[in-house]
Amino acid sequence: MNDDDKLKTLRLLQRTAGLTANQRLVVMLYACHPTDRSGAVLETAVELAKLVGLSPTVFSRTRRQVIEAGWLEESERLAHIRYYRLSSKATGENVVVEFRRAT
Repeated sequence: MNDDDKLKTLRLLQRTAGLTANQRLVVMLYACHPTDRSGAVLETAVELAKLVGLSPTVFSRTRRQVIEAGWLEESERLAHIRYYRLSSKATGENVVVEFRRAT
């Protein structure tokens, strides 16, 4: 992890100060875990829960809360498995697409 990545991680940790400990743990796990090109973490909830020592049920419930709060977003779905990535709220990036009037 380079200095820029460390700084981004620290800023995210600061922005999540209002979340519960488990919610922060889930957000930070998604921030630090390897991702695909779209930013999605390609691990199942069971695998991620095991990494941080939570039961799959608690992990899934907490992740749902974090999604509802806007910190994670669904990236893709393969069959019945959903993959998630950090949202722009979590990354601090403003994603703006300009609209132009059709001529």
